[in-house]
Amino acid sequence: MDPTILIAIAVAALFLLPVSQGVRQVPQGYKWVVQRFGKYHTTLIPGLRFIIPFFDKVSYKVTTKDIVLDIPSQEVITKDNAVIVTNAVAYINIVSPEKAVYGVENYVLAIQTLVQTSLRSIVGEMSLDAALSSRDHIKAKLKAAISDDISDWGITLKTVEIQDINPSTTMQQAMEEQAAAERARRATVTRADGDKQAAILKAEGELEASKREAEAQVILAEASKTAITLVTEAIGEREMPVVYLLGEKYISSLQNLSESDNSKFLVFPADIPSALKGMMGRK
Repeated sequence: MDPTILIAIAVAALFLLPVSQGVRQVPQGYKWVVQRFGKYHTTLIPGLRFIIPFFDKVSYKVTTKDIVLDIPSQEVITKDNAVIVTNAVAYINIVSPEKAVYGVENYVLAIQTLVQTSLRSIVGEMSLDAALSSRDHIKAKLKAAISDDISDWGITLKTVEIQDINPSTTMQQAMEEQAAAERARRATVTRADGDKQAAILKAEGELEASKREAEAQVILAEASKTAITLVTEAIGEREMPVVYLLGEKYISSLQNLSESDNSKFLVFPADIPSALKGMMGRK
């Protein structure tokens, strides 16, 4: 090959190489941080961009898309000394890449740590019941607590969500035991109230039955008294009808006594009419 052609090719290569090094195509969704002699120079936005070869260097390629940061789970002690396990997820966007890479050593680790410490502080001021039922309140306070801090790094906090906030395993066991004890206590109280009401109703029923039985005895006695009076007035000095009536009552009483389940020993007088006359005071 002609030496002249070789020289031309070498010159062209030496010219094109620096030119190719100075042309940069930044993709959409990214910004590139350029340093000149080791110092921040500029930030390249998406599109076809030019830098000075050998003087400028693309040091960082930073995404401008929203970044999802998973905040690791951690144990937090509430105001009433309960232990809960909580984690979160943060959505951030880098608006100033040069601040993000030069303002903090590792912005991902820095934000995760900041969210964890802020979350511990917020939950530590709340009781267990309030912490378990106030996710929106915790979210709002957490966002307000870290937004200003990360804005100094050129990062915007889009939102932060509480993924899980649950009592620890030991705390869950204690809560379950407490709930079981409370249910047992309520069941015992309910049974005791039921037994009490049943005893009251039974006593009231027995009392009412006794009253009714006493009233019936009085009524029967009054009826017997009236019957004897009428019979006495009717028969005058004649004894046999009275003896008959009293004998009938006497036999009826003996029959009722014999039908009782209790142990009994019955003695029948040999002369019932004489016995009845004796009861009447007559000879």
